[in-house]
Amino acid sequence: MFAQDSFEPDHTISPTGHIIEDMQLYGYRPAEGEADPRPTPEDQAIQSAVSDIFDALISTMADTSLDFDLDEILWSTVNTFHRAAERIERKLDDNEQAQKRLQREQDGSEVKSVQLESLIGIGGNLIERRESLELFRETAADIFLRVTGTHWAPRSGSRTNHRHLTAAMIDSRDFLAAKKIAETEMLVPPGPKVAFSGGDTTDHRTIWDRLDQIRAKHPDMVLMHGGSPKGAERIAATWASNRKVPQVAFKPDWTKHAKAAPFKRNDQMLDCLPIGVIIFPGTGIQENLADKARKMGIPVYRMAKSGA
Repeated sequence: MFAQDSFEPDHTISPTGHIIEDMQLYGYRPAEGEADPRPTPEDQAIQSAVSDIFDALISTMADTSLDFDLDEILWSTVNTFHRAAERIERKLDDNEQAQKRLQREQDGSEVKSVQLESLIGIGGNLIERRESLELFRETAADIFLRVTGTHWAPRSGSRTNHRHLTAAMIDSRDFLAAKKIAETEMLVPPGPKVAFSGGDTTDHRTIWDRLDQIRAKHPDMVLMHGGSPKGAERIAATWASNRKVPQVAFKPDWTKHAKAAPFKRNDQMLDCLPIGVIIFPGTGIQENLADKARKMGIPVYRMAKSGA
């Protein structure tokens, strides 16, 4: 029977065989849901790789008919790393919730304990991956600024860097506490808060000079502003980016508060207890902020338009 050509034995490989064959070809690679012992790339390697990417794009597209598309392509390149970091952040949030659930389910059994330890290891890996991707993004954003003369910013959401705010995780409770502290410090940076509000203007010289004077007195200041895409607040935001001053944009929530949104936003800024409020001529929104600040005993400094 075995000598007949029509007979062919079964060549199906077992799941274990697939794993062994894969390891022989590619080596050991942890699955997505496992702790990964492999290190992240060195900082210098990341910076060199990003530089090479931008050099290749610029040398290929510059001085060609694609020159007009270059800035958008470079912006999208930075955004690729930003979106990747955001995906890791969402996985880290899921990991946190899973750890909390397992903390509640701990019954002293070895199974539950091992499951929790596994989640802690995965969470530590996710933090390392997030930090590396943020370094990719920050390096790319710096090159984007040098090439285009414009600070890179995402279309929506926040751009945060957690690299210097994380620590080694010892157990699950320490892991969750450190993550919460890191997020809080990023969203509310330490240092004296200075609120700024103003209307439509192109008078960047007056605004930059005044903010430079304040920064000279308070080098660790945090600038709070309304996040307007134009006018005085846009100029102030650009100043903060240029001077490397932490900034918090309090954008009006039009969906939730409708016409009252700018005034609710003023309340939120004042809830942070700024050491002072800077007002550039504008509308009733600025006057509302000034009046509320004075009632709270917060100093209000009014700026005059250049030539006024």
